[in-house]
Amino acid sequence: MKPVVLLVGKLRDVISKTAHDLESMPVQWLGAHNREEVIAQLEAEPRISCVIIGSGLDDRIRGELIGVIGSRQPNATIHLRDRSVGPEGLTPFVRRVVSGMFEPA
Repeated sequence: MKPVVLLVGKLRDVISKTAHDLESMPVQWLGAHNREEVIAQLEAEPRISCVIIGSGLDDRIRGELIGVIGSRQPNATIHLRDRSVGPEGLTPFVRRVVSGMFEPA
C-alpha cells in the first residue's frame, strides 16, 4: 500500500501540477486548498502520513492548519515550504521531502 501525502496550497493548479509531475513516485497524492478541505481529507483518509503546506497561504492560516492536522492526525509529519521561491518551487520541495521519507536510500 502506498503512503498517502496531502498537498495543501492556495493555488489549485499548482497543487494539481505538482501531483501530476510526481505521479511516478510511490505515493498516493491528495490535495486541499483551505481549512475545510484539509479537515475533509483527514476525515476521509486516515492513512495520511505526511502533509506538505505550500507558501501561498497566509501565515495565520498555515498556523491554524498545523493545529487542525496535529489534533486529527498526530502521527503525520507536517512540512511548510518557505517563501524564498514562488509557486514553481513547490514540486522540487515536495520531491525532496517525499524522497527522504518514502524512497529507499
